[in-house]
Parts: sequence; C-alpha cells; structure tokens
Amino acid sequence: MPKYVPFQPLSLPDRTWPNQTIRHAPVWCSVDLRDGNQALINPMGPAKKMELFKTLLRIGFKEIEVGFPAASETDFSFLRELIEQQLIPDDVTIQVLTQARPQLIERTFEAIAGAKNAIVHLYNSTSTLQRRVVFRADKAEITKLAVDGATRIHELASQVSDGRVRYQYSPESFTGTEIDFSVEICDAVCNVWQPTIENKTIINLPSTVELATPNVYADQIELFCRLFKFRDRAIISLHTHNDRGTGVAASELALLAGADRVEGTLFGNGERTGNLDIVTMALNLTTQGIDSGLDFSNIKEVRRVAEFCTELKVHERTPYAGDLVFTAFSGSHQDAIKKGYDAMKESGQEQFEVPYLTIDPADIGRQYDPIIRVNSQSGKGGVAYLVENELGFRLPRRLQVAFSQVVQQATDSTGQEMPAREVGKKFLETYVSPPAELVYRSHKPLECDLEDQEMFQFSIEYQGVAHEVVGQGNGPLDALVHALTEKFGLAYDIQDYQEHAMEAGSGSSAAAYILLKTPEGTELYGVGQHRSLTKASILGLVAAINRCLGLSRDATSKR
Repeated sequence: MPKYVPFQPLSLPDRTWPNQTIRHAPVWCSVDLRDGNQALINPMGPAKKMELFKTLLRIGFKEIEVGFPAASETDFSFLRELIEQQLIPDDVTIQVLTQARPQLIERTFEAIAGAKNAIVHLYNSTSTLQRRVVFRADKAEITKLAVDGATRIHELASQVSDGRVRYQYSPESFTGTEIDFSVEICDAVCNVWQPTIENKTIINLPSTVELATPNVYADQIELFCRLFKFRDRAIISLHTHNDRGTGVAASELALLAGADRVEGTLFGNGERTGNLDIVTMALNLTTQGIDSGLDFSNIKEVRRVAEFCTELKVHERTPYAGDLVFTAFSGSHQDAIKKGYDAMKESGQEQFEVPYLTIDPADIGRQYDPIIRVNSQSGKGGVAYLVENELGFRLPRRLQVAFSQVVQQATDSTGQEMPAREVGKKFLETYVSPPAELVYRSHKPLECDLEDQEMFQFSIEYQGVAHEVVGQGNGPLDALVHALTEKFGLAYDIQDYQEHAMEAGSGSSAAAYILLKTPEGTELYGVGQHRSLTKASILGLVAAINRCLGLSRDATSKR
C-alpha cells in the first residue's frame, strides 16, 4: 500500500464556478488575535493585542475574532477591557471562539457580556480522520455534540438584553469531511438556531488542512451550497490554511463557488504554514478594480505593527508588502518598467499600466525609488531610471548602454548590489567630473570675418598651466575643438550632441551630452550641467575630452 494516498475529488461535472467572476469584496473577518495568536512562539500580551486590534480597526475590519476567552484568561481579560473601556466601535462586531462544551460556552457568554455586537463561533471537528483517530466517535455522536452546543448557545443568547448575539458554526476540517455529512450537521445546527433572512447564521467551511488543489475546495463549496437547505438564510464563510501554498487561490475560487465571507490574517500568520493572507487577497481585488473595503494605503506601517506584535518577519518576497516585491534587478525588466512609467507620464493617462507591476506602489504607501535596484544582473533601463531619479539626467540610449557597462563592471568586481546613491555618484565621477587635465574657466566671443563662422576666446588650464586659446567654428563647441587641436594637438571629433532642461521652469539647469571620437576610433561621452545651455555644452565637451585623455594615459601606462 502506498504511503500517500491521493485525495479523491468530487464528481461535479456541472460545476458553475469556473464561469463566474468576482465582482465585489467579501465580508472580511480578521482572526489575527485568535488563530494568528495561538500560532506564535511567543503569544501576544495585552499591550500587543491592543496595538494590533487598533490597527485592524484603522484598516477597516468590521468583524474581528478577538480570542478564545473560555480557554485563555489573557483572552478573557483582553475582551473585558475592550468592552468595559468601550473600545469597540458601534459598527464593529467582535467574534469569540468556543468548543461545543457547556462550561466553555457559559464562560464565553460571561466574556461578551455588555458587548453591543458579538458573534459566538461554535466549532467541532467533523473529518473522517478525526472521527476515527481523535474522537473515536460516529457521525451521530459528532452531530449530537454540535447540536447540544448550538442549543446551549441559543439558550444563553436569548437571555442577552444589552447587545446583539449572532451565531457562527464551523465543521472543523471541512475539507476532510464527506459533503453529505457536512450538510447534515450544518442543517442540524441551523434547525436549532432557526436563522432568518434578516438574521442569518454564519456557516464557516474551513480548509483547516489543505488536502487538495484549490479547484477541489471550490467544488466542495459549490456542492455544499446546493445541498444546504438553509442557504438563503446563511452567510457562507471561508477559512483557508496554506499547507499546499494555495490558501489565497483556494479562497478566491471558493468565492466564485458562492461563498460570501473570508476569514484570515495579516500576511498569512497561522498554524503550520499559515492562514489565508488577507493583505494579498484584498490587494488582488484592488488590482482588478474592486474596492476591497480595507485600507492598505500605508502597507509599511501595517507590516511594522504585524512584525512587532507577532515577532515574525514578513518575507522579502511576500506579495505587495515584501521589501523586494517592487524591485527589478533584471535588465530587461528594468527597461520595461522605465518605459512604462515614461509612457504614462507622456500620455497623462490615469489607468496604471506598467510592465511587471500589477499595482501602483504609491497606492499602498511604497515609493518609486526602490523599484529598480542595480546589481550585476541589471541593464541599461534600470541604470538610466536611477540616474534620472537621483540626478535628473535623461540619458541618450547609447549613454545608457555605456554607463550600464560601467556599473556592471563595478558590481561584478564586488558581487554586491549598488545602491541608488552610489549609482548617481558613479555617474557623476565617470561622465560629469572625470579626472581633469583640461579645465574650462570662461569664454567670450570675438569678431569674426566669416559670415557662417563664430570666433571665441577660451580661458582654460591644461596640465596645470593656464592658457588663453582662440578658435573659430560654427559655434562655441566647434570653435573649442579647433582651438585645442591647433594648440595641443587634441584632435577629437564630435559624433553626437543632445540636450534637455533638467526640470520645468525658466530658471532650471540644462544638461548636455557630448559624444567624442578619438583618432583611434574610440567613442566616449561627457556630460555637462549648468544654468547656461552654452556653458553646459562646453562643460560636457571638456568632460568628454578629459575621458579621452584618461584613456590615452591608461594605454600609455600599460605599455
């Protein structure tokens, strides 16, 4: 007999959920303070519970499971503090968990006394495996346990006069339970509670252990909804775990199958591999144009609180919230992201369309700056993006290619990422302020006899000696090239010239990009920046010449 037996899926050939579309958000219930808390190495104390509770309120949760007060004095005291200090908003419902035992149910009602809105969440395990090896009980005995618990809850709720008590029942380990028995036991519980259209019962169908692919869970939910006789008087709730790594997918498919409500935790904290990650599922809806009803506009603060309270780190690759999820190292990715942002900026469109990004990082409080980072895998697009963001230079394509090679050589030598600040510094020292044999001081125009020519006098220093040189050409750059060729034999040809304003406004600086060709055929860029476009151009030319001189110096030293 094989060690592992494959899960036997349902036969549901007329399933309808694959043709459905999620069009609105479910009812959300956070179980961070109960299910999440019981999964921690160091469970939260009162102060951390309170900070997390207030954070859940700010996010916008209207249903929050605050604990298992009958099983924990810490949970009981915390719940009493919330109620007695009137810390629960009128539009928020607290939820408390209890097993189907009379003494625990009674203690639970003591805990919620005075609450304006409360959900009493009754559960007992129903799976074939647990019936056989844990409880050693048959279906009738398991059903009686649930019905007795439901009866006692109904009796105590009828005595509550200072608040509204709603009911929730979970056949724990629903995914490992026969569908007909799940329906049978939920029908039996609802026969006691007698839900109405106005006062629906919550039937929570948990994937306590993820046993199969998410489509199987969706089939189970759809078939249950078909067979459950109280469907129109019930809210079908989901509570998925992540044993197979598909908790979010299972919940999304189960919504297609007819569910109304979702329980989960921030960032998926929970037993074993965790619960459904509500942050991921809610923001998945956001990317589809659906208002999730939850506010994750400051995801970094939500993450900070969750990490502080749980003492668990949010992984760098966690969707939406991880440090690296909006970061591209690959050159092709970086190039596409940069072009996407440029296209949106140029067109002025509001619809977010950037390759490789499903959501605008700004919508969840992230910044554009860290989206593109540079290491040895990076390409020209990412490098150009960082230079523009850090310094305002919009590099010509050939300069993007050239500088990406400079950066790659540097990162290859260290094996480390190059931070954006260092990328900017590297650009400036390579193209704007390279080691200088030639220094430009000033220039002035002179009278020229030729109509199509201009003449200029340039004050410069070359190899530490001051000079006044005169040259003529079709502009100051051409004139300076001719002057340096005649005076020092620096025979370089200008191959390309581009310019742009660094920022909007009449007082902005200008940037000029000069590509020079040496007599040996090597092409090198220089970049100038100045409030005067003419001076920016001259500075760019001088920077390019200094790079050419440096190249000659290096070649001589190697010989």
